[in-house]
Amino acid sequence: MEYKINDELNNIRIDKALSILITDKSRSYILKCIESGNVLVNGKVITKPSLKVITNDLVTLNELERKPLELESENLNLDIVYQDNDVAVINKPKGMVVHPGAGVNSGTLVNGLLYEMDDLSDINGVIRPGIVHRIDKDTTGLLMIAKNDLAAKSLMDQLKAHKCNRVYHALVYGTILESKGRINAPIGRDPNDRKKMAVIKDGKEAITNFKVLKRFKDFTYIECRLETGRTHQIRCHLEYINHPLVGDQTYGRKRKIIGDQGQFLHAKTIGFYHPRTNEWMEFDSELPKYFTDFMNELK
Repeated sequence: MEYKINDELNNIRIDKALSILITDKSRSYILKCIESGNVLVNGKVITKPSLKVITNDLVTLNELERKPLELESENLNLDIVYQDNDVAVINKPKGMVVHPGAGVNSGTLVNGLLYEMDDLSDINGVIRPGIVHRIDKDTTGLLMIAKNDLAAKSLMDQLKAHKCNRVYHALVYGTILESKGRINAPIGRDPNDRKKMAVIKDGKEAITNFKVLKRFKDFTYIECRLETGRTHQIRCHLEYINHPLVGDQTYGRKRKIIGDQGQFLHAKTIGFYHPRTNEWMEFDSELPKYFTDFMNELK
């Protein structure tokens, strides 16, 4: 693909210029193209994204060679809430990993997507086709799926700009006295346990808003709305305020474990602007049975 630099793009970085010119590719993909020698300016290979282009420069971008996908498709009877030619919404069950990694090559949401759908964006790598965001293995609920690069870039941009509506329902230990609250505490890798995240001084900004839905003896049922999307954000923030998720064996280890279901956390609602039509779309899901059964016992 060849592009001619116009006056509006004069004297800006090559990576930024290409991000403006190529709307269906992510900035990270463009960076990979540059660093791998797949971008030429006036016929000369460049590898520094900081290089500045000037008016009338001719920029050529050669697509990265896509490695063959070695993952197998599996019929996992995915709960497909919605799909069209660009996007899909999946209701993920408990115990399912979102994508392969760390020795897990089968039974993941990706394996199921490959069986159900012919087209998936691989903008985030060949082992994560269609994936633009994740939820933990033992968290249930709704996920957005991108079926092409245009959709992937749009959804990732919306997530980055906090334009998506993500609502989680959770059951936590203890009684939260406030009717609602806002947890604004930076999150980074736990210096004492590299498998965990923690609220640390030099962490990345993380904001979780919560609202109490119902109080039980020794437990509270809450709604959480994310302003940011850090790894384990809700789990980490709730431990930080001393109300960890019920059943969380990583962030709630000091509390009595309830059953063998893992943490009581459900991605209940997801809302976003359709990548092609810009129409606002919002989807809701029911709490899983183990969740409602336990709350009925508490009553």
